[in-house]
Amino acid sequence: MPNFILGVVCLFVTLFLYFANKYLYRRFHYLMLMPLILTPALLVALLALTHVSYQHYMVDSQWLLWLLGPATIAFAVPVYENLTVIRRHWLSLSTGVIAATLMAVLSSVWLARLLALPEVIQRSLAVRSITTPFALAAARQVGGQPDLVALFVVITGVFGMAIGDIVFLRLSIKAKMAKGAGLGAASHGAGTARAYELGRQEGVVSSLVMMLAGVLTVMVAPLIGRVMW
Repeated sequence: MPNFILGVVCLFVTLFLYFANKYLYRRFHYLMLMPLILTPALLVALLALTHVSYQHYMVDSQWLLWLLGPATIAFAVPVYENLTVIRRHWLSLSTGVIAATLMAVLSSVWLARLLALPEVIQRSLAVRSITTPFALAAARQVGGQPDLVALFVVITGVFGMAIGDIVFLRLSIKAKMAKGAGLGAASHGAGTARAYELGRQEGVVSSLVMMLAGVLTVMVAPLIGRVMW
């Protein structure tokens, strides 16, 4: 099959699986049926069974990755619509973002070094707690490998989203802003999607924290890269 036709087929298969998965998740609200989990798993299995390489798959699916940027920026719309809430709590939100960013980077690097992981993995893990467009931008300055960074970002987002409710329950966290900030800081886009399922205020706060953490990490990425040498 010509590469162009194969790329188009892969694109339409991806879109079909995603929208079918999304419909299934609306009917049966189980964690393992979430499109962020099930769709990639099905695609990996399908590519492995048909022996289609990642390069051939990405020929006409590359623009789906490009859409991550506009999709992330779109989270700014509800943030703008709720500026009153943000002005009222700007100090606690700012402090939380700085603390969460430092903890995410330091804990990732410390754990990777404790386990004596290869340096490229250490550098890729350093930016795992921010959403993909920001993580890829920071990875270039830190020295991480883009493919590994994207993988770690997805795993972090799914894991944080999956255990978020359990953590809130165990720690008796009931405040809407606290839940939103926690999900946005710990599991970026996936957590923000979960936050909007909990409520609008949780989603707005999660969106804001996710974007601020991403911007802050990109700004300090050169410093992180130098410290890790």
